[in-house]
Amino acid sequence: MMAIDEWCVTKNTSITTHQSPPSIPPRYTFLMPDQPATTQATTRATDVDADTMRRVYEESKTPFKYGVILRHPEKDGLVDCPVVFRFNNRWYMTYVAMAGKVGYETELAVSDDLLKWERLGTILPHAKEGWDAWQADGGMSLIDTAWGGSYAPGQHMGRYWMSYIGGDQHGYEPDPLSMGLAWTETPDKPTSWTRNPENPIMRPSDDSARPFEKKTLYKSTIIRDDAETLQHPFVMFYNAKQEGKQAIERIGCAVSADMLHWSRHGEGPVVEHVGNGISGDPQIVRMTLDGMKKPIWVMHYFGHRWRPKAFDIFACSYDLVHWTKWDGPSLIEPSEPWDKTFAHKPWVIKHDGVVYHFYCAVGDRGRVIAVATSKDMRR
Repeated sequence: MMAIDEWCVTKNTSITTHQSPPSIPPRYTFLMPDQPATTQATTRATDVDADTMRRVYEESKTPFKYGVILRHPEKDGLVDCPVVFRFNNRWYMTYVAMAGKVGYETELAVSDDLLKWERLGTILPHAKEGWDAWQADGGMSLIDTAWGGSYAPGQHMGRYWMSYIGGDQHGYEPDPLSMGLAWTETPDKPTSWTRNPENPIMRPSDDSARPFEKKTLYKSTIIRDDAETLQHPFVMFYNAKQEGKQAIERIGCAVSADMLHWSRHGEGPVVEHVGNGISGDPQIVRMTLDGMKKPIWVMHYFGHRWRPKAFDIFACSYDLVHWTKWDGPSLIEPSEPWDKTFAHKPWVIKHDGVVYHFYCAVGDRGRVIAVATSKDMRR
């Protein structure tokens, strides 16, 4: 997440289609001017091999940009951070919205085909007092991570959950932001979720906060790992910002035994880029492709600064701790007037043989939500 670049919204509502060339360029790495080239002298047992990384790219890529699918109804409004799940045979999206530069709230939309979306209403409004008075930026938790699976949200203690970042100041993501939880029994209804009374569950000011997360916490995703790879059933990935002048963001990990009480995992971030790059808004899926010796975890996330503008990329892991970053073509990058500034913050699913890549687009229509697909859905 980064400072907002464009607030304007135009009356242009046409949908465009973009197709990237089918060929795959050789593996490459973009370097910042102040970033020295490095080579990896050894290969760890936890590293994912190049052929597997390329297969994940081929499986995930979405060269057809269908276009903008969700906008704020107000002229100066913003929408951001899509999270898509399936419930009672319909598709739902939690996303965040802001009008009047007040602060983010979390809203709900519904779709029957993943392309046409209808806004239902607000599900996590401004509290107007307390630690999260004016920021409530959340997304559905415990969604089935199986690639091509149900994408249904799981329950814990008979409830459906979301994690969210909250703050008590007006504006676009003002520091500091902390992490909270909310729950509901009806995730398909546009009614207010109940905030966890023990919020916030994590703060940048915690004694356990590591150097990379001492200024603010950002977007998180919580998965359930029944294998307890990290000795806990609940695992959270989130990006965070360090103190100092450079707004560097890295992705960290936290774990929980009961969904309510969280501890940070490891001594540092699990995904970062050298220099002043930003890595954020992680989404986790579990891929099993033909010929793979074992399933692999895939993290879709966005990058900024080590390539032009903002874009979506991915990393892979066998153990949720050691992540091999893809250094080939971006999954999504700016190419159209409506995403010419940023094409980022991914949520990627596969349904009925088609991959849908939802993302936040910033361009000539303001900050909106768009989708790209693996097949041309305009035909």
